[in-house]
Amino acid sequence: MNPRFQQWQLRVEDAIHNNLPSADTHPAQLYQAIHYALLNGGKRVRPMLAYASGELFGVAPEQIDPAAAAIEMVHAYSLVHDDLPAMDDDELRRGHPTCHKAFDEATAILAGDALQTLAFETLSCADATAEVRLQWIQQLASSSGAEGMVGGQMIDLQAENETLDREALHTMHRKKTGALIRASVLMGATPAQPDETALQQLHTFAESIGLAFQVQDDILDVEGESSIIGKPQGSDQALGKSTFVTLFGLDGAKQQLQQLHQQANESLSPFGKSATSLTEIADFIIQRNH
Repeated sequence: MNPRFQQWQLRVEDAIHNNLPSADTHPAQLYQAIHYALLNGGKRVRPMLAYASGELFGVAPEQIDPAAAAIEMVHAYSLVHDDLPAMDDDELRRGHPTCHKAFDEATAILAGDALQTLAFETLSCADATAEVRLQWIQQLASSSGAEGMVGGQMIDLQAENETLDREALHTMHRKKTGALIRASVLMGATPAQPDETALQQLHTFAESIGLAFQVQDDILDVEGESSIIGKPQGSDQALGKSTFVTLFGLDGAKQQLQQLHQQANESLSPFGKSATSLTEIADFIIQRNH
């Protein structure tokens, strides 16, 4: 991995700790569950996208720290709720018991709720201009709510044991997976206030790589090793979920992945070598094995 990416991973860990109450805060069980969910591994891809997007416009990493931490808090909350028996009913996450298994369902629900609110508290208190703070809050709220991640999860639940067509599958994953990735890219650039042309290029990149992330997840659900992907192989198939593999076949899904990767890279071509970090993260997303 690029040493810069490792530095960004360390940065976001520090930013998270700086905005996270200690695990022995009362009520301790709640805060222990929050720590468990938020600090239980993870690639930190979304914060890395934010840092890389900021780098493209000369934004210092410390200016992005609050956004990176908030993005990861929302991502962690979404995983806690996604794993619940009422949702995907998963017992493993990143090779460890899911939050509701390590604690209990009620604690997991409350930990997810707390992580979501902590994300917006982190943004509202950030050392940034009022305009940037408000833009960050709007970007994260719209991407994680009913028009984004939550809406995508609802579509996913309703589509179990049904076959979605290409358009419906794309719509679901643009919301469920892609929206938070899009917010990560845009939030990293926000302190620089880029022009509309640059924002549109970033938007196209984020849309493409967000879908590519999900396609690779679907491929790994079929080809990945449970010990590496951190959850049982074939869990999507067991739930009767529509995936890129069920719709296009394994080879077709891999073709979709390559097309989306190419679209993502082409959208960054106007930036030249300045976009190297973003293109390298895109490479990592489609080549990862977990």
